[in-house]
Amino acid sequence: MTFYYRPTVTEAFSSVQYIMTEANFGWLIRSVHRWSASMMVLMMILHVFRVYLTGGFKKPRELTWVTGVVLAVLTASFGVTGYSLPWDQIGYWAVKIVTGVPEAIPLIGSPLVELLRGSASVGQSTLTRFYSLHTFVLPLLTAVFMLMHFLMIT
Repeated sequence: MTFYYRPTVTEAFSSVQYIMTEANFGWLIRSVHRWSASMMVLMMILHVFRVYLTGGFKKPRELTWVTGVVLAVLTASFGVTGYSLPWDQIGYWAVKIVTGVPEAIPLIGSPLVELLRGSASVGQSTLTRFYSLHTFVLPLLTAVFMLMHFLMIT
């Protein structure tokens, strides 16, 4: 999808339409991507419950639990950033709401919102940040924390 997607506010939606209608097997790749992301969230929730219910977070596995929680946050971040990338009405308003939530935090709320959005309002800088997070930063962090998580299990 990276070959065809254009992370600009003017071209994002039309590039997703192109992927779905014109690119060879683009509809399949995007659909598999979307459904596998949903399944990832479901499996992560089930895994967290299993570990919690079996006491897998207790000594000596506290750090394994911490890396798992970080992976859960990263998974949610993948969802939020990916949801916004088509830059349709749903994606735009989801970004506007999600990035506005930190505003309620005293003292650091406004700077945090501006850090997330890249400016005072949602726009091109926000889409660029979310695209970079979704395609580079989050995969890198996920790989690092998965490695740590798996090494601690064995």
